[in-house]
Order: sequence, then structure tokens, then C-alpha cells
Amino acid sequence: MIQQLFSVEVGDKVPGETRVRRSILSPDKLVETPAQNVHTLYDVLRYSAHHYTDRNGFGFRKELGTVQEEKEIVKQVNGSEIKETKSWTYYKLSDYQYTTYQEAAKITQIIGSGLKQLGMTKGDKLEIFAMTSFEWMMMAHGAFTQSMTVVTAYDTLGAEGLGFSICEVEAVTCFTNADLIPVLRKVLPTCPSVRNIIYTGELPEAEIQDLKSTFPQLSSFISYNELLHIGESHMSEPNPPQKQELCCIMYTSGSTGTPKGVLLTHANVVAAISGVNRMLQHFIEDGDTVMAYLPLAHVLEFLVENVCIFFGLTLGYGTVKTLTDASVRECRGDFAAFRPSIVTGVPQVWETIKKTVMATVAARGPRIESIFHGAVDLKSWLHDNGYPAGVLDKVVFKKVKQQLGGRFRYALSGGAPLSTETQRFLSLTAAPILGGYGMTESCGMCSVMTPEQFSYGPVGAPVPCTEVKLVDAPEAGYLSTNEPKPQGEIWIRGPSVTAGYFKNETLTRESITSDGWLMTGDIGEWNQNGTLSIIDRRKNLIKLSNGEYIALEKIESIYKSSTLAENICVYADSLCARPVALFVPVEKSLKDICQEKGIGNDNWETLCKDRAVRNLVLNLLHDQGKKSGLKGSELIHDVWICPELWTTDMGYLTAAQKLNRRIITEDFKEQLKEMNQSQKN
Repeated sequence: MIQQLFSVEVGDKVPGETRVRRSILSPDKLVETPAQNVHTLYDVLRYSAHHYTDRNGFGFRKELGTVQEEKEIVKQVNGSEIKETKSWTYYKLSDYQYTTYQEAAKITQIIGSGLKQLGMTKGDKLEIFAMTSFEWMMMAHGAFTQSMTVVTAYDTLGAEGLGFSICEVEAVTCFTNADLIPVLRKVLPTCPSVRNIIYTGELPEAEIQDLKSTFPQLSSFISYNELLHIGESHMSEPNPPQKQELCCIMYTSGSTGTPKGVLLTHANVVAAISGVNRMLQHFIEDGDTVMAYLPLAHVLEFLVENVCIFFGLTLGYGTVKTLTDASVRECRGDFAAFRPSIVTGVPQVWETIKKTVMATVAARGPRIESIFHGAVDLKSWLHDNGYPAGVLDKVVFKKVKQQLGGRFRYALSGGAPLSTETQRFLSLTAAPILGGYGMTESCGMCSVMTPEQFSYGPVGAPVPCTEVKLVDAPEAGYLSTNEPKPQGEIWIRGPSVTAGYFKNETLTRESITSDGWLMTGDIGEWNQNGTLSIIDRRKNLIKLSNGEYIALEKIESIYKSSTLAENICVYADSLCARPVALFVPVEKSLKDICQEKGIGNDNWETLCKDRAVRNLVLNLLHDQGKKSGLKGSELIHDVWICPELWTTDMGYLTAAQKLNRRIITEDFKEQLKEMNQSQKN
């Protein structure tokens, strides 16, 4: 049987590089537009309003109130049992309400007219510092109707990063949520360019008046609904952008320092939409619905939602806080209420879903747990041998699917490496989890796994809007001449790749070659079927004292698939032979296993410091690593258990929920030193 190829080699072989590869769907010319006369995001929404006029394009829920529930918890303090009452907040939400594509196109013209009435003109910058929502997307497309540029900032970005982005681009208007006004208030004194603030949610009139008097620079401080009223009263003709004009300046989360503003033109984003369209359109079905909840300030969500708009799918907006029934009262969670058929997620989301499923199964007793995991293994065998497994889906895995709404067909994972074990588990019990790979600088696009390419580990073939090559990284032994799989640093080129960074020519020259190749810093390898696998991150490759290189992110993705793991940061000292780890456990899981083993005590912080507990966790992580094929040098020498969850507020996670290694390793330098010293002695 001849193996199907999903990419082809083009051009000549250059020493130190693989030949360039392109999608089998675009071997001669990279695609740039998904349809005739669609060159900008303004065109994308207009296209959908014409072709899917009365189709529900956008679904959203209204908050009807909150419910406070008090629970009594027991803590051990200095050997004494103390009872505390804690309050939890749960949300009450309406059913989903929908806006058609034609209605959405009209709303964006109203918003564009309102922004123009507020004094904004072509090329002015609209800073969006808000949670993902229907209003977020309408504001962005409203700006596009008048050739204005959107600047994105994560809603979890701190005041320093927010102020930097506003000042660097000289934003004229800020769109935000009422809950985020305190952060915006901190930076306004240093942001003289801001003349207008538009917000969603409720603000007391006294607070509005106080803000206006405190910041006389503001011409307007109005709600989203007031903007709509202004736009309706002063309708203007659209002033559509040209494809080469800036659509968005997307700020990265700044895990290694000052945030970088990536320049994305309309042509860049539309080319990315075109590439996804060429690869995936024939897998889309009428009635497909897509859950929208990841940060729109991240390129993955921004691209996915605009792809969905072009496809004419229904987007359902939700939040991480309300996805499941457990976090709401007197209503269903977003998954159950919206019932998506397609879900996009980052590894943290998939790890959480997997652990939730496994905990639910375990709670039903050892017999049910054994049957469930036996069914997972049986379905894996059936798939590998080409047999159907529909009976298992109906009998064993039905409840897993119901937790995600019951209509789940496909999922796409991106943003960071996903462990093969988690991908396998959810693909067998829920729906295929397809890998994808890209960067903000490439509009999130480099490669995407389609259903016919499905396998565990790879991230798919090059998207038809990109061409990809691997360049030797000799210091770690990743070479284009390696057998059986050529390896090297991934370089990307094509119409979806940025021209550079805002006001940062030095960084642009360091990241993009003169002939347009984006040097990603990620290490990949070509598979025999023409798909790509990500195997390392060049900047996170650490050379150990024995001369071996290890990849921190790859190791972390494997350890994080443990049911005990909430988060983990692996650290390696070049003077040591093995790495060590800072480990954030799932509290209930760790307490349960400690109770089962008869070690530790009820005081959480004391338990986390207990050497016996640390040894237990270390052994369990070793088991996880060995099962996943880690080498001896990749198995951690020691582990420190961190009792607190890591958050963006602590500075330990970036706005994109990635590890902020610099701050973590600085705050835990003594613990890291102690663990490393023990293997040097």
C-alpha cells in the first residue's frame, strides 16, 4: 500500500537545510484569498452576510445574577482542627441568544460610524482590553469598516504591559469591561493619547463622573450601548481598508520581557483564513457550532473565530468560569447549553477535561474504573486494526461526550505542546483532538492536522498559505541529514507571515530573514507522510553536565498529563546531570493518594513539604515519564511541591497561560538550589 503524502518538496536542496515543503493542496502557488473579492476582514464579514444572511452567526448569554453559597471547610492549624466558612460565587445565565450574519454586519457599520463620530479616523488605533465576547468581535469588525487598526491586550495583562502597549501605539480609544476599569485607571495618567473609553457591563454613575473629572483628557467615557446609539444617530458610509493595511497589532504576553507588537495586515489574516479553508472546508457540515471562549487577544482564537465567520458557522461565546454545570446555578454550563460540534483549546484546557473525566470515573468505584479503562484500550485496538467502535461510544463513552454538550465531532489543540497520552485519551473517549502549530507572527498558521492525517503527536502538514523548511541546529544534533527523519529549526514563509514588529526593527531583523523566512525557534522533524512534528524548543534546550540536551517544554507536557499535576515547571542546571521540578498538585488527588498510602497529615502546607510526600510524587512522575518514553536524563532528580495554584496575578503565568520561567525560577531559587546541590554532592 502506497502511503498518502500530505506535503511535497519544492525547490533545490541547500546545504544545512531540508528542501522546502508545501501542502499537497498548493504545490505550485501559496493561497492568498479564500474567495473572489475577499481580501480583508471587512470583506470576510460582508461575504458571510451575503451568503449566510439569516443564519445565526453569533450566540451569547446574559448574566442574570449570581448565587452565593457558603461551605464549611476543615483546616489543620498548629495541630488543631479549625472550621472555616467560605463563600463561593456561581453564575445564573440566560439561554443563548443569537445574532444573524446580516444583523452582525449592520452592527459593525453602526459601531464604525460611532467611532468616527467620536473623532477616530482611518489608521487610528483601537485598543481592546477585554474578555472574549460577542461585543469584542463586533468592536474589532466595526473598526475595520472605517479602516482603523485594532490593538489587542489580554484581559489578564497587568497595568505595566497594558500601559506599554497603549503608549507605544498611541491608542486613541480603549474598549474594555467594567471589571477592568481599575487596571485601565492605573495607566491613564501615562497614556495621553487616549481620548475615548468604551465599556461593557455596569458602572455606578458616581464612578463614571469621578473618572471623567480625574482624567479631563477624555472626550468620551461611554458604554457599548451608548456607542451603538451614537452610531445609529450618525450613520456614515464604510471606508473599507486595503489588503496591505494594518488589521491588527497583536501584543504577545511578554514571558521574556517587554511585550512585542506583531504587525498583522488584512492580507496576512485573510491568507491564513484561505489556508485553513483549503484544508478543512470539506470537513465542515451544515449546523456545525463552535465554542468561543479562549482569549481573542491570542492569535489562535482570533484566527479561528474569523475562519468560522467565513465558513458561516455559529459561534457560541462562553467563559472558562461558566463552561461546565459545576460553575453555574439554575442553568446549564456553556458546553451543555450551546452544544458545540467543534471546540478549540489549549493544552491546559484538555488536561483539565481529562482529569475531570478520570476523577468522575474513579468516583464510581474500582469496578467501573476498570471497565472504563479497559474500554479505552479496546477502542484503541479496534481503531488501530480498522474496526468500528460505535457500541463503545454509545455504551461507555456517552457520558463523556455529554459533558461537552453531546455533539462534539472534532477539536483543535494549539498554543503549546499537548501530551500524546492526553490526546489519545480524549480522542478515544470524546472526539479526535487534532494538532496544530503556528505563531502570532504567522497568524497562528504553519501546519494543521486534518482528520485524514490523524495520528498522535504530529501537528499536521503545512497549511496551503505557508511553505516550511528545517534548518540545522548543530549544537543539539538536530540536522537536516538525520535519518530516518530530517530535523532542524522550523522556518516559515508565506503571505500569512508578518512583516515584523511595531517600532522594533532590531527584533524584526533578528526574527525574519531578508528573503522573508520567519525563524520560529522551534525544533521540528518531517514524518514520512509529509506531516510535521514539534520535538523541542531551541531556546528551552538545556545542555546537561553529561553533554545531553533536554527540552523543558516537551518534558513538562508529559509530566502534566499525570492526574496529580495542576502545573509543573522543569528546571535544568548545566552543571547537573538531570533536571528538577517545581510541581503544583491537584490538591484533592494528592490528599487522596497520601491518605491511601498513610503518609503526610491534614495540614496542606505541611503535607507539601513532607519528604515522604515529595518522594511519593517523584516516583509517580517517574512512572509517568517512563510510560511516555522519557530518557534517563529527562527524568527529574527531585521535586518541590508548591501548595498554591500559579496564576497570572502572581506573575507565574503569562496572559496566554504559559509559564513565566524567569519569575518562577527567581522566586524559588533557594528550593532549586537545594535540589540541584543534592545531586552535585
